[in-house]
This record gives sequence, C-alpha cells and structure tokens, in this order.
Amino acid sequence: MSISDKKKAWQENMVAKNIAKAPERMQEFRTTSNIEMERCFTPGFDYPGYEEQLGFPGQYPYTRGVQPTMYRGRFWTMRQYAGFGTAKESNERYKYLLSAGQTGLSVAFDLPTQMGYDSDAGMSMGEVGKVGVAIDSLADMEILFDGIPLDKVSTSMTINSTAAILLCMYIAVAEKQGVSADKISGTIQNDILKEYMARGTYIYPPKESMRIITDIFAYCKDHVPKWNTISISGYHIREAGSSAVQEVAFTLADGIAYVEAAIKAGLEVDDFAPRLAFFFNAHNNLFEEVAKFRAARRIWAKIMKERFGAKDPKSQMLRFHTQTAGCTLTAQQPDNNIMRVTMQALAAVLGGTQSLHTNSRDEALALPTEDSVRIALRTQQVIAYESGAADSIDPLAGSFLVESLTDQIEKAAQEYIEKIDQLGGAVEAISRGFQQKEIQDSAYTYQKAIEKEELIIVGVNKFTVQEPPPTGLLKVKEEVEISQKASLAVMKVERDDAKVKAALEQLAAAAKGTDNLMPHILTAVKSYATLGEIADVFRGVFGKHTETVVL
Repeated sequence: MSISDKKKAWQENMVAKNIAKAPERMQEFRTTSNIEMERCFTPGFDYPGYEEQLGFPGQYPYTRGVQPTMYRGRFWTMRQYAGFGTAKESNERYKYLLSAGQTGLSVAFDLPTQMGYDSDAGMSMGEVGKVGVAIDSLADMEILFDGIPLDKVSTSMTINSTAAILLCMYIAVAEKQGVSADKISGTIQNDILKEYMARGTYIYPPKESMRIITDIFAYCKDHVPKWNTISISGYHIREAGSSAVQEVAFTLADGIAYVEAAIKAGLEVDDFAPRLAFFFNAHNNLFEEVAKFRAARRIWAKIMKERFGAKDPKSQMLRFHTQTAGCTLTAQQPDNNIMRVTMQALAAVLGGTQSLHTNSRDEALALPTEDSVRIALRTQQVIAYESGAADSIDPLAGSFLVESLTDQIEKAAQEYIEKIDQLGGAVEAISRGFQQKEIQDSAYTYQKAIEKEELIIVGVNKFTVQEPPPTGLLKVKEEVEISQKASLAVMKVERDDAKVKAALEQLAAAAKGTDNLMPHILTAVKSYATLGEIADVFRGVFGKHTETVVL
C-alpha cells in the first residue's frame, strides 16, 4: 500500500472513530487566506524509515502523538497549578480558575504536607501554607474540594512521599460526595526517584518508598481504575539544571525502574502500565523542546514493547503533562516572563502534550496574583483558539530541523539509559550519585554561560533597566499558620481517639508485614488520623532516608 493510500485509510478510520466524540473540533479548518488546513500532513513520497520512526498520530511508535486526532479531537487539558495558605483560600482560587475556563485542577501542597509533617510540628514552623496549601487531615481535604464535584473534574496532585495519604483523602472526600472511587479521575505525581536526585522531598529509603508506590499501582488497578497512579517527572530534573537530553533519559530510566518494581511485585505489565503518566518541563528553545517530547514518546514506546513485552497499545503510549519552566522566570522585568511562557507553552502544544500548566509572570517574586494567573491561563486559550497551532495534527512533522533534533535527542538519551542500566538501574545509579553529578555539571555549565554572556537572558545580562521595587505581590500572611494550628487542634478534640489509635496500630502492623498498605491508610484517613501521624507510623517502621553526598 502506498503512502497516499495509507494516509487516506488512516484519515477515514480516524474520522469514523472520533467525530462522534468531539464534533466541535472536527470541522474544516481554513487560514485567514481561505487555505484549507489538512487534519494531518504526511510525506507524499517514500520517506526513508517513515513507518518505523514516524508513522501516523495514534500509531506506534507514537512519535507524532498518542491520539489519532490530537487537538482536532479536543484540546489539551488546561490545568493551572494552584494552592496556597488554607484549604478555604485554595478552594476559592480553584473555583475562580474553573470559572475562567480552566478544564482541570492541579493542587500545590505546602512543604510540611509534602514532607509528612502536620502544621503544628516543630519542623513546620514558618512554612505552613507558603508554597502550597496546608493539608493536615481529611477535614482540610473536605474544605479544599467543597462545592467541586469530583466526578466532573479531574485533579492532579503534585505530591510524592505522602502521595498515598493524599490519594486516600481524595477518595474519602469523593465518597462523602456520593462519588465512588471508580468514578474519580486524576493523577498523583508519586515519583520518589526524582526526589532523591533533584528535588529533595523524600522521607523513607528507596526500597520502602518503592513498596508504597507499587501498592498504589495494585490498589488503583482494582479500585480506582481511572486514576493515573504516577506522573514520572522530568520537570524537576530540568529545574535542577539538567539538559533536555538528560531530562528525557533520567525520566525514562526512572520509568523503567517503576515498571520493573511493579512486575517484581507480581503485577502484569498491561495491568498497570496504561495508567502511567509523565511530567515534563517546557524550556526556552522552541524546536529542541518540540523534538524532546517527540523523542520521549518514541523511546518509551520501544522500551515498553521491546523490553517489557507490553501488548496493550495504551501501555506503549507516553502521555504527559507539561509545565512551563519556572527556572527561566526572572525577577527582573517580570513582564518579559509572559513572552517566555508563551514560547514554552507553544512548544508543549506543538510537541503534543496532554495537559498544560502555564506559569505566571510574577512567580520569580512571589505566589501569583489572580491577575497573573488569569494572564497565564489566557495564554493557553489564545494558543488554542487563535494561533492555528491546534488546527493540524503534529504540524512540525517532516521538518528537517525537528526530525534531525528528534533523532539526535533519542540517540543521546538512549546512551544515558544504557549507562544507567550498566550501573544497575536508576535506583542503584542514584545511590552512587550518577544522575546528581550529571545534573550538577549541566547546571554549572549553563550558569557559567550566562555569567560570561555566552547565553543571553533578556533583562538579566543584557537589555537591563533600573526598576522600582515590585508592588501588589501576593504574600501568605503569618496568620495562616496560627489559623491552621487552631483548626487542627479543634479537629483532634472532636475525633474519636480510640478509633484513630486502632487504625494507626493496624497500619503499623501492615507496614511490618506484606499487606497492601492502601486499605489501611484509607481506614486511618477516614478516622481523621492526621497526615503527620500516618507518616510517623511509616517513619517508625521504614526509617528515614539519608541523602547521598556527591563529591
């Protein structure tokens, strides 16, 4: 069958499958000059390696996207990351974003919540509600999602060490709304390996952390089937200073480690792999970022098919969320960040992201104001509705530049993955400090280039101006910590202490044994045991991880 015949057959099949799902995005598209924009452009000649390397959107190896219609079917999910102060304040921000046209929620938690401490713990002093919302117990989670129907909205939660606890709280809130666990959808980040190499919000040693993760895989397969059980994250690896190649390589190496751990725990690859998701950074170099996303899809498809024997096409698909690069935002001339975010968001869209968060212009200075958040969301909406970038599927395919970059990133990332395999896999390589050292070297090289003005950052090392101090920034008040501690104290007085004690004792026994931990965590959560109390049980049984020092 010729390329043109294959293209025609593919398009007919695509329309038949998808037009009923999203008729509003399946109409004819034309430019302002009345030129028709085809659904998908493909070579009209025998392109060497076309079938193996590119193929069509929605077909292995998914270089051109995981869905046959991509944004001609429906737009990516516009999911703005938000959360600060108390659950009530964050609930108000979520409702504001939904009213402004956001199509999914993304929850930011404060540092104590991420590290498994309650707001009244000594370690939490000065950090309550600062970088995200403070969640101490199910009572806070009920307020956080008050008036938000969890069967209608998907929710992403950026949480790792305490991901199992927060997911159980979410399940419990849904049940209180009358929504069963099999009806809720969303994602927990739940990616502990990148915490050891790039971010630092780990609690327990790797082996025990991996047990919790695979328990989540197994539990959700049977009870929460629409939930993405992990978002394997390159975002924080890139924020720590990695290159685009390292971001792809280290993220997919982590993915390999999670798949191996799940198989070792007795799960069949096609039982859990369709719910694996990824999370990438969108940095400043437009074409490199587009190529990075395409290369990542292709590498992962080959890994799942050839290395793990996955037969379900959904197991082979790399589905990912993108966030624009926080590390590129500047405190100097912060309005310039709007342009940076626009380029980065466009790269994510042209690269085929499934959901997207756009950073706000003032995030190098403080938490974003409502005005800044609205501009960030409008950036996505302008790209979606006005730019034409979503009118044709994988519009940059066939570009000599993009295809060359895609091939080169794939090759370089594969070499890193092979090196990590030689070291014994991602966990062992992290324990030796391999990825950490590579990231540190990359970050140093990048910063040195800025200081030597070999790399220009507009408003920082070139085109600078004298600026007045910024005004109108959003600051979390100290009263938040006082208020959160007070509400936590009231909740502890009102709960059934005997029920809490029994639940925590059962959880400790399960942690010492081999039971799946999720049902026991859910029981503890429903008794209003706090996040810190549950995390303390695991600290007592599993111990705490000590950071590897890289020399």
